[in-house]
Amino acid sequence: MSRRQPISEIVADPRTSPESRAKLKVVLAARQYAKDSLRLRTKDSFTTYSRLDHDTLVLVVSAAYRDTLKPYTWWFPIVGRVPYKGYFDFDVAKRDAKNLAADGFDVYVRPSDAFSTLGFFNDPLLNTTLKGDSLDLANTVIHELTHNTFYASGQAPFNESFAMFVGARGAAAFFRSRGQEAAAAKVDAEWEDDKLLANFWTRVIRSLDSAYAAHPSNKEARIAARDTVYLRTRVALVNEIAPRLKTINPLYGERVQLNNAALLARRVYASDLDVFDRVYEKEGRDLKRTIGRVIGLAKGEPKDPFLALRRWVGY
Repeated sequence: MSRRQPISEIVADPRTSPESRAKLKVVLAARQYAKDSLRLRTKDSFTTYSRLDHDTLVLVVSAAYRDTLKPYTWWFPIVGRVPYKGYFDFDVAKRDAKNLAADGFDVYVRPSDAFSTLGFFNDPLLNTTLKGDSLDLANTVIHELTHNTFYASGQAPFNESFAMFVGARGAAAFFRSRGQEAAAAKVDAEWEDDKLLANFWTRVIRSLDSAYAAHPSNKEARIAARDTVYLRTRVALVNEIAPRLKTINPLYGERVQLNNAALLARRVYASDLDVFDRVYEKEGRDLKRTIGRVIGLAKGEPKDPFLALRRWVGY
């Protein structure tokens, strides 16, 4: 926060490279679009820039039980209980991940190049985010501003999936407003890949639930059944899913980590993505109205906002 510099000054600085200047202009324009057209709560977020001393912002640790689809969770003030923890000290992240694995948990560690303080502070753009292309930048800015606008306490999968939807649909609308149809089409294709994978992970979760249910009192058998499900999952990823992906490297199916922690971590960002699109369609593909509708429904059903959305769309 102490390193923040106004983006407008960096754009005007002749020492700024043309590539960085162009990206920074996209950030400012996407932020303004989110404020004016989507009515997201921007405050002064993403009007400043901070350069860190490294190219990774934070390591995020997730953990889960091996013999049941239950995440290990952490509790924090305001945001409530969440199934992940971010570390700015990477050595501590690796140590805690190792300790969780030693305690018998599945563990998943991933880098993140952005985060939101939920509107409590004016978040700067970071060099870890700026390394992405213009499409990623617009999506990230709108995604994080969605968190600034609404965050349901203790409902991490809803919050992140909602932000995924607004980030994708908002970035596509932003580029179309600028006459950049090719960019908008690429964002739309990325969103379709996200939904394809989200539906696939739902199928895997159902298979795991069935496998665990078949061995209610035998932990070793439950873990063996789980391993069998993941073997089949790898085959399906490589042979069924990867060939259908439009924007993701087909090698994803061979390389993606498969365990309960990784699966549940992905579901945090990919829960019921289709239901957001159903609300979007019912609202005449008006994204601003859809955002308002989703927030209103979620506030009316704080313990299960997904249920409120499904009821409203008849899903």
